[in-house]
Amino acid sequence: MSFFASNVYIVFMFLNLILLLLSTCEVEAEVCRKKSITWLGLCINNLSCSTTCVSEHALYGACQGDYVHCNCYFTC
Repeated sequence: MSFFASNVYIVFMFLNLILLLLSTCEVEAEVCRKKSITWLGLCINNLSCSTTCVSEHALYGACQGDYVHCNCYFTC
């Protein structure tokens, strides 16, 4: 392998490494919680709560507070 081809290969591998490192960086978004506006009754089923919250344009929902409230989670 020539000197030039060797250098091109090293630069290529270095750029791939940089690309890999940049693509694995994650940015965490802050999540805010608020009670569901459409949920009625006791919250005993997380899946139903989450489905309701998604219909309210939330990321997901979960029962909290001794199964009293269905809380929806939104991106702040």
